[in-house]
Amino acid sequence: MSGPGGMVAAGHPRTAEVGAQVLREGGNAVDAAVAAVFASWVCEPLLTGPGAGGYMLVAGAGEEATLLDFFVAAPGEGAQSAPHVPLVPLEVDFGGTTQVFNRGVASCGVPGTAAGLESAAERWGTASLSDLAAPAAALARAGVALNAPQAYVFGLLGEMLVESPESRAEYAPEGRLLRTGDLFRSPLLAETIERLGSDGARPFATGDIAAAIAEHVGAQGGVLNAADLAAYAAVAREPARASYRGRRVLTNPPPSAGGILLALAFDRLERRVAGGAPDAAALACVMDEVQSLRTPEFVAGLDEPGFLERFLGDQLGSTTHVSVLDCDGRACSVTCTNGSGSGVVVPGTGIHLNNIMGEEDLNPLGFFRAPPGRRMPSMMSPTVVLDAGGAVELVVGSAGSNRIRSATLQVVVNVIDRGLSASEAIDTPRLHVEGGIVYAEPGVDLEAIERGGQKIVRFDDRSLFFGGVQAVERAPRTGELSGGGDPRRGGAAVAA
Repeated sequence: MSGPGGMVAAGHPRTAEVGAQVLREGGNAVDAAVAAVFASWVCEPLLTGPGAGGYMLVAGAGEEATLLDFFVAAPGEGAQSAPHVPLVPLEVDFGGTTQVFNRGVASCGVPGTAAGLESAAERWGTASLSDLAAPAAALARAGVALNAPQAYVFGLLGEMLVESPESRAEYAPEGRLLRTGDLFRSPLLAETIERLGSDGARPFATGDIAAAIAEHVGAQGGVLNAADLAAYAAVAREPARASYRGRRVLTNPPPSAGGILLALAFDRLERRVAGGAPDAAALACVMDEVQSLRTPEFVAGLDEPGFLERFLGDQLGSTTHVSVLDCDGRACSVTCTNGSGSGVVVPGTGIHLNNIMGEEDLNPLGFFRAPPGRRMPSMMSPTVVLDAGGAVELVVGSAGSNRIRSATLQVVVNVIDRGLSASEAIDTPRLHVEGGIVYAEPGVDLEAIERGGQKIVRFDDRSLFFGGVQAVERAPRTGELSGGGDPRRGGAAVAA
C-alpha cells in the first residue's frame, strides 16, 4: 500500500481504516493512533484492550521525541504480604515450538491503556477523546467478523476463554468459541470505550470501573487492588537512541528491556557488517550476543536512574502494534499488549485483564519478585528511524513476545540495507535466536548457520511466532509513503 499523504499500518484492516479516516478528517498521527488503538480492542480483542498496557513513541514534525510509558505495573500497593492463588499454566503450540503462558487472577497486573490514551490525546491530540473513541464503540456494538489470524488466536487460547461465565459470554456466546467469519460483538465493551471517551481515565483509576476490577480480582484471590489502580499514571520518558547506517534510531528506554537491547543490536550489527546487507548468520550472531546480555543483573538494574547511559556506555563503542505517519511528517508508533490474557473478564465491563505477571518472558527473575508499582520489563519496542536530516524515514513496531526485537531488527535491515519497501520488508522470511536455538521460517538461507553447528528449528510456514510488524516508510527521494501490515497476524496498511 502506498500513497502521498498520511498512512496507518495496524494489525487488522478495520483498525487501520479507523486510523486513516481520522487522518482524512484532519487529525494528526497521534489522533489516528489513539482511534486505531481503541478500534484494535474490538478487531483484535484477545491481543489488547482496556485491561492491557503499552508504549507510544512520538517524533517528527518538530515534536520533541517522547516515549509515553503506559505499560503494566506490578500490583500489591499498600497490601500486606499474603498468600494468593497460584498461576494457572497454559501451553500454546505455535506449530514449530511451544510456549507456556500463565493465566488466572494471580497473573493480572495494573493496566495502563486508559491512562495512556487519555494522556496521549491531551499531550499531542487535536480531537476530543470522545470523538476518537466513537468509531470503536460503534464497531463493538455492530460486531467485527473474525478474520483467520484472529480466529487462530482464539483457537490457541481456547481453553482459557471458556473457563468463566464472563469470558464465555464474550468469546463463546453460543456455547462454542467464535470462529473465522463469526462476529465478535460486545455491548459491554462498547459502553466501557464510550465511558473512557467521555469521562477519561478517572473511572478506571478511582471510580466504579476501578472498583469492579478490584472487587472481582480480590474476591478470587488475586493481588491487583484498588490502591494499585488509583496510584497508576502514564509516564513520559526520553527515548533510547542508536545510530545505524547514518540514521538515528529512536526506541523504548528503560525500565522496558526490549528497546535498549534493540539499540545495542543495531550497534553490534553495524560493527560486524561494515557495508551491505547482513546475512542470516550475522543476524543470528548479533541476536544471540544481545540476548546473552539479558542477565539477572541487567533486569534488576532497569529501574535504576541512569541505567540506559551506563549500559549503552559500556556496550556501545498475545500484542499488537499501530504505526502512523501523517502528512506533516509526524510519527506515532504505539504497541499494546494484554499478554496472552488472563482469562479474567470483569463483570459488567467487557474488560479482559492482562496476564503480564504470569508471562515468563517478562518475569526472568521469577514470578512475584517485582515491587508494587514497578513497570514490568517489556520487550515491546515502538521505533522511529530518522534520516540524516532528522526527518522520519520509518515508523515500525511489532508484536510477538521475545521475538519483537528480532522482528523489528530484521524489518529495519530490510528497508535500510536491502532497499525493500515496508511491505516487502515485512513479508521477507524471518529468523529468531533464543537459548542457543535458531528458529527460522521457510526461505531463510541457513547454510552458514548449519556449518556453524547451531541447533535449528525449521517452521513449515510463516508463523505469528515471529511477530507481527506494522510499518510505514517515507521514501527519502520522493517523500512518498508506503506501508505494510504483517500477514502473519492479518495486518494491513491504509492510506489517508
